[in-house]
Amino acid sequence: MATLAGGVEDPSAEVLTEAAATFGLLASAARLHIMWALSQGESDVTHLADRVGGALPAVSQHLAKLKLAGLVRSRREGRRQVYYVDDPDIVTVVRVMVGQLTARTAPAAAHRPVSGRP
Repeated sequence: MATLAGGVEDPSAEVLTEAAATFGLLASAARLHIMWALSQGESDVTHLADRVGGALPAVSQHLAKLKLAGLVRSRREGRRQVYYVDDPDIVTVVRVMVGQLTARTAPAAAHRPVSGRP
């Protein structure tokens, strides 16, 4: 591992590979939308599908991948499976990224003419 000025060490290749895989999972707009929704609070698959505008089977598959990667967890509530993000750092990453991009695009949208022409 290389040490940068200031004493901070570079992460190991294994950590970088795992981080890249996690970002790869979040590179899907559908999965990122699900993560955004879950960062606001827990939900079952039916409500998530309604919120993100996805088909129930597709949202279930996305949740299975996110769960397998350890990004979301679930618990049973009667007959429902309730999903949530258990890692506050993942919530922070999702909120910061989406928030930054929303803030970056908001001024551009505000300056766009109503006619739809640039």
